[in-house]
Amino acid sequence: MDPTSEEWLTSLVERLGDTPVLLLATYRPGYQPPWLGHTAVAQIALPRLSLHESLAMLQSVPQAAQLPALVHQAIVARAAGNPFFVEELTWAVVEQGAHTDTVPLPETIEAVLAARLDRLPAEAKRLVQIAAVIGTEVPAPLLQRLAGLPEETVQRGLAHLQGTELLYETQLYPEPVYTFKHALTHEVAYGSLLQERRRVLHAQIVDAIEVLDANCLGEQVERLAYHALRGEVWDKALAYSRQAGEKAMAQSAHREAVRYFEQALRALAPLPETRARCEQAIDLRFALRNALHPSGNSERILASLREAEALAAALDDPRRLAQVLLFLSLHFSFRGVYDQALGFAQRALVLAMTSGEVVLHALANLYLGNIYHQQGHYDRAIDCYRQTIASFEGARRHEHFGHALIPAVNACAQLAKCYAELGLFAEGRAFGDEGLQIAETAEHPISLLFASWGGGLLSLRQGDLHRALPLLERAMRLCQDASLSRWYPMTAAPLGAAYVLAGRVPDAVLLLTQVMEQVTIAEMGDYHAALCCLALGEAQMLAGCLEEAHALAGRALQLSRTCKQRGDEAYALRLLGDIAAHREPPHVEEVGVHYRQALALAKELGMRPLQAHCHRGLGTLYATTGQWEPARAELAAAIEMYRAMEMTFWLPQAEAALAQVEGR
Repeated sequence: MDPTSEEWLTSLVERLGDTPVLLLATYRPGYQPPWLGHTAVAQIALPRLSLHESLAMLQSVPQAAQLPALVHQAIVARAAGNPFFVEELTWAVVEQGAHTDTVPLPETIEAVLAARLDRLPAEAKRLVQIAAVIGTEVPAPLLQRLAGLPEETVQRGLAHLQGTELLYETQLYPEPVYTFKHALTHEVAYGSLLQERRRVLHAQIVDAIEVLDANCLGEQVERLAYHALRGEVWDKALAYSRQAGEKAMAQSAHREAVRYFEQALRALAPLPETRARCEQAIDLRFALRNALHPSGNSERILASLREAEALAAALDDPRRLAQVLLFLSLHFSFRGVYDQALGFAQRALVLAMTSGEVVLHALANLYLGNIYHQQGHYDRAIDCYRQTIASFEGARRHEHFGHALIPAVNACAQLAKCYAELGLFAEGRAFGDEGLQIAETAEHPISLLFASWGGGLLSLRQGDLHRALPLLERAMRLCQDASLSRWYPMTAAPLGAAYVLAGRVPDAVLLLTQVMEQVTIAEMGDYHAALCCLALGEAQMLAGCLEEAHALAGRALQLSRTCKQRGDEAYALRLLGDIAAHREPPHVEEVGVHYRQALALAKELGMRPLQAHCHRGLGTLYATTGQWEPARAELAAAIEMYRAMEMTFWLPQAEAALAQVEGR
């Protein structure tokens, strides 16, 4: 307030004396009323508004109640319990008609905070501005080094800033650390500096941290990357942003990794054109692709890979070109475009063999294995995966090689699945267990997800629900916790199938329906779409929704044939046979046609567990129609295969059916 008003209020307090009058006044931190020492004066500290109180105050502003809930949350978060900020931010949003969660800083708040900063002594104002450039956490030694002032002067200034409640101390040991009382104060203090002055301070902060924290720079890479970029120290911004991205990847913090790798690419642009710069440009795009992969952002991944491909070709770099081709192979494989995927992988394998790159050779075999696997060529896939595993000896089995998933774990999980489809469960379990051991030792969530998926799927195919359910549920939980939408279908499909096998049909329908709603057919790719359609189709069949089940099975058959996913085609044919058998009365001719087609394809691909199921289905069909000898032969074949593969879950059903046939 103005001096005259202050003088009048002071005189009023003095004149009240013993008069029974309540005088209530409020003042902001930093102001000291001259009458504070009067014997009749009592101070009451006003705490910040609670979340509920902030929302109530916000909604008292006309038209504010019509704003979306996200905007309410953004206003309350930005105001941080300050009633003046709540009201002014709300008015600003209402007047601008904003319907996003971006809340502008109103001129009213900016003016009040700027005035508070302007009233500070020169040294204190300088300290608070430097602190704003340092960030939300302000170590006292760093502040002193940048300010270039004696320690006593800095301490005096910090004491003043604490007294005015602009800063407060958050840490005493091993060094004092301060932060701003309110984020908006930090924003206004930062904005009060000219852009060039801010740039210089950011650059100086990088130099200061490198000196003060020379022995633990790895713990400061995020802060160094931030300041180097804003200080336009491009070489350091590049180096620290890349290190921060790699650190985030190691912690499975993929969104943060994407941000740091994109930041590194921005820092790379102003640097001089050299071969080393071009190599970095390619490698950063590889890193960005790996960070984007878990979120399933196909468009950005493909754009990044095409840029890397052009750079590698222009650079005439066979090793990097092979890496690009491998990533392109995986991209098109995931989309179900196997002809292109196979072409890219084969070109990469030739380049890897020519260059003698052991790791590239191993990865090329891994990606080739994926393509053969998805097309139902399980023997070929196993050969490729085993070559991959053989290449990763010793410590290499635990290395990421820049990938979001440890390649050795990926190969082990895929081997477990391939062996499961062939009914070679003991061989598959050995690799599945090895993948689990590697992933658990590494404590790496995505690798653990894949290892759990591979081991769980093998146990599911054998009918071992006691082992399958915990593994598949862990894989789904890891997928959901990290929001890895790309792998929702892959993990949900076998878990839904396990729920069906365990008699938990409603759980299966709920899970698979949610996944198919969250991840559209177009986004999940034909391979994973077919898996989900198969699992949900079986669940709907057992739930009595035969038309929905038939539509899903038909969709799975169409997708698998379009992409030449022959293993899934066999499963789709068997499901269509099951659905026809569940009708009242059973569609006998249709049942027989589908089972026989599924059996023929399963035999061609070596899928022994599926063959056993088809034999049991045909045996049941023949028994229903009174064809006793064919029924006996088919059921006996199913029982023999179930016993040979130790698939004891289905054995009692087949034996009971055979006993009925023989005892008629």
